[in-house]
Amino acid sequence: MRKKSFWTIFKEQKTLYAMSLPFIVVVFIFNYLPVWGWLMAFQNYRPGKGIFEQQWVGLDHFVALFTDEKFYLVLRNTLAMSLMGLVVGFTVPIAFAVLLNELRGSAFRRTVQTVSYLPHFVSWVVVAGIVSKMLSVDGGAVNQLLMALGIIDQPIQFMARGSWFWYIVTGSDLWKEMGWNAIIYLAAIAGIDQEQFDAAKVDGASRLQQIWHITLPSIAPTIAILLIMSIGHLISIGFEKQFLLGNPLVVDYSEVLDLYALNYGLGMGRFSFGTAIGMFNSIVSIILLLAANGLFKKFTKHSMM
Repeated sequence: MRKKSFWTIFKEQKTLYAMSLPFIVVVFIFNYLPVWGWLMAFQNYRPGKGIFEQQWVGLDHFVALFTDEKFYLVLRNTLAMSLMGLVVGFTVPIAFAVLLNELRGSAFRRTVQTVSYLPHFVSWVVVAGIVSKMLSVDGGAVNQLLMALGIIDQPIQFMARGSWFWYIVTGSDLWKEMGWNAIIYLAAIAGIDQEQFDAAKVDGASRLQQIWHITLPSIAPTIAILLIMSIGHLISIGFEKQFLLGNPLVVDYSEVLDLYALNYGLGMGRFSFGTAIGMFNSIVSIILLLAANGLFKKFTKHSMM
């Protein structure tokens, strides 16, 4: 069958294109138009002058970035927490959604689902306060429990141990976002044709076999798309969690790229240097997204494009 041209499809779906136009305009204004600011990365930017009146310095800021030992330290922290979040924060919501779907009591299932996604609406400021209090040496619930069970003899300073910081951030993020991230998988599971499960039951398939051979393959496209998007954000993890949970004692493990740009770029008035960091972050994210999409398209036939 001959493939339709773009203009033919446009004429057939002109109403849908018209409906999407306002959103395209918003995305262009707030996401693409500011990209011209990347010019600052190649200048010695000084406020008060026009963008084309600045001193051009070429790749000097990128050279300074890639020769700074601090950059590789924060890159290590960023990748470590991103990969831990990808392994734990991506897989656990899938398992949670599948298990939640298997619950037969609808009232109990709705209650569990509601309780699980409520933390998503809690500010990271509040979550950081709760986590810090729970892990505190002064009456913290975790230390009190461990001491009551006889596991430790004296309180542990969890928030002062840099090697534990990545696990604390990953666990906190999992608690906060697990229920919310599971919603899309529950929606995908709800769209599976129930006749497949009925046929499997007739053939004597156990519930575990139904999950493995029906549920997971059916939601595989959803999992693939979300995984591709997550890989694209490996180094764009923000800084709220690290900023609020971190302290001077664990700074070598808590500082990430966005915090590095904030502290050593904007915080010190080095606007061009901060722009160079942001530009590096964006370009790497695009490369990761395209690479992940290409690999998934080749080996799994699932992709975003």
